[in-house]
Amino acid sequence: MRFELIDTVLEQGDDRLVGIKSVTAAEEYLGDHFPTFAVLPGVMMLEAMVQAARKLLGDGPDGRPWVLAEVRNVRYGNMVRPGQQLRVEVQLTKSDEQTRTFQGRGTVDGEVAVQGRFKLRPRQDARPHEQ
Repeated sequence: MRFELIDTVLEQGDDRLVGIKSVTAAEEYLGDHFPTFAVLPGVMMLEAMVQAARKLLGDGPDGRPWVLAEVRNVRYGNMVRPGQQLRVEVQLTKSDEQTRTFQGRGTVDGEVAVQGRFKLRPRQDARPHEQ
């Protein structure tokens, strides 16, 4: 199952992207998290930052998609409820041959909901079985 977590790109430069995720009560994953007090799961906030970084980078080498390689120092703050917008900002801080490192931040009404660092790398296809 794939969820699109960046609804709108507000700003995009060479090394920075700002996007919006509008959270609605119709989001499928909110039904279980939590049934009587719906909030955007933390893992979905992290995924929104990752998706923003992928939009910034475009396709990886040889058209391979970028995948999450590492997550560091992720901290969660305010909850994100249906009817609110998560403003996602990612900044490319380091680029080497194999990985791209980002600092990400998600806010609601100027208050931090999520922040942290993460790395993306091109997907490595499985090696064919030797016969």
